[in-house]
Amino acid sequence: MQQRSFNEQLMAFIEASPTPFHAVEQMVERLQAAGFEPLLESDEWQLKAGRRYYVLRNGSAIVAFKLGAAGELATAGMRMVGAHTDSPCLRVKPQPELDSKGYFQLGVEVYGGALLNPWFDRDLSLAGKVSYQTSGGKIRSALINYQRPIAIIPSLAIHLDREANNNRTINPQTDIPPVLMLAEAGSTDFRQLLQQQLLLEQPDCDVIEVLDYELSFYDTQPPALVGLQQEFIASARLDNLLSCFVGLQALLADSDQSCLLVCNDHEEVGSQSAVGAQGPMLKSTLRRLVADDTVLMRCMDRSMLISADNAHGVHPSFTKVHDGNHGPLLNNGPVIKLNANQGYATNSETSALFRLWCSEQQEPVQAFVVRTDMGCGSTIGPITASELGVKTLDVGVPTFAMHSIRELAGSKDALSLYRVLAAFNQAVDVAVVS
Repeated sequence: MQQRSFNEQLMAFIEASPTPFHAVEQMVERLQAAGFEPLLESDEWQLKAGRRYYVLRNGSAIVAFKLGAAGELATAGMRMVGAHTDSPCLRVKPQPELDSKGYFQLGVEVYGGALLNPWFDRDLSLAGKVSYQTSGGKIRSALINYQRPIAIIPSLAIHLDREANNNRTINPQTDIPPVLMLAEAGSTDFRQLLQQQLLLEQPDCDVIEVLDYELSFYDTQPPALVGLQQEFIASARLDNLLSCFVGLQALLADSDQSCLLVCNDHEEVGSQSAVGAQGPMLKSTLRRLVADDTVLMRCMDRSMLISADNAHGVHPSFTKVHDGNHGPLLNNGPVIKLNANQGYATNSETSALFRLWCSEQQEPVQAFVVRTDMGCGSTIGPITASELGVKTLDVGVPTFAMHSIRELAGSKDALSLYRVLAAFNQAVDVAVVS
């Protein structure tokens, strides 16, 4: 696949995925086009060798897999790639209406470890899931996406905060409620506004009342190739929709092996949920593929999971925050992430295998270790490894401005990671003989 085409597809995927719900919806479209069949957790599954399937939970997490030859799982295991659908953002509160000096604002919560300063003075829109009652008394859910700019968080002028460039702090309760419009006479009912938008997007939805919602603000500026030579991709939610897309494309590539992609939600807030990596979704799915505990243990012993989540590229203006020997560079290939205290799940064997696949694909590879005097981030890798007992590797593409409203990655690295993950999915053996 050509780099330009790959990046255009990646950017289109991210732009169409302002929330985890929309990201999963986008993945489902691509899976169905490739012949994957939907499964419901409430149904009996009749799985067949050589077929392709996917299962959702909450509309924000997905497990997709294709099965190899009959009986293969016990002897050849499963090639698994993991990522997460969520990104730090601003979530609308349950009773969000604020009316101050004639302006209508919405109260928000900060989801995850968001870098808040870049959220000011951006053209914001709103998207997510809405649950509503129909005229027949049923409760239904639907996705909405305003798409156009409907809100902004204006900065306080420098004249009124002379220390803004020296000592600016942000109070998330009082400083960041987005402004949506001039307040109308009387109180504005946010749920009524949502009902109008729902009817606009889905005229036949039969909504009589919006009951609740999970909605996030997002930046409307689309992803772009930037740099004099277009060396970089600038976009919201590169962490970690880039890995979701790359993992999906690797799953769709040709392979005779049994392969699986899991994209969990709630990684940015600890993974402790029914759709998070610490929840039972992946393990429950695998138990339905291999019902016998002994066979499942044999399968996991012959399997491997690659947890794909962006890595910190060494910032040219802040080189001192990196270990001098471990500063990954953009456009220099995927990064193996290591931590002696198991912040990442990589060990010498899984790292060696990944280096081998990179070498076979003639792709560069880098390593990242956080400074010894700094804390390490987290991924779904160690959590999934401890839940399944499967050998695991943490990798990712190097990125600047992680958790900002707009992040930056190299334009070569996503395709590079795809080629290595596709090779991993085709690998006949993922064992290292001691």
